[in-house]
Amino acid sequence: MRMIMLAAAGAALILAGPANAQAPSTERAPAAPPATAPQTPAPAIKTVSVVAIDELPEDTRNQVNQLVASRTADQLERLRQAIEGVPAAKSALEAKGFSARDVVVAQIDDAGELTIVTKKAG
Repeated sequence: MRMIMLAAAGAALILAGPANAQAPSTERAPAAPPATAPQTPAPAIKTVSVVAIDELPEDTRNQVNQLVASRTADQLERLRQAIEGVPAAKSALEAKGFSARDVVVAQIDDAGELTIVTKKAG
């Protein structure tokens, strides 16, 4: 009888190990980091340069044209709306005889210089 009890107790311990390993943990998993890194705010615009695409060196012009070709109409429209919302950019465009609808690319560097590349619409 003692042997049956030991065998039953041993079997219970052996089977309890894997069962406990599969039991849900009460500990919470650490929170996953956000999918994207926090974005740093864009530097404040200090100067605005407006450049017509025809004034760019040929290599740079080709790069700009490739970038423009890869953009969707929606992305281009959002860029133009953003330019319209920046008074300094809008007035710099107007001073050179352009409008936001002529903007094809805009970039701001860490020093706050906004460069706007334009191409006459139409």
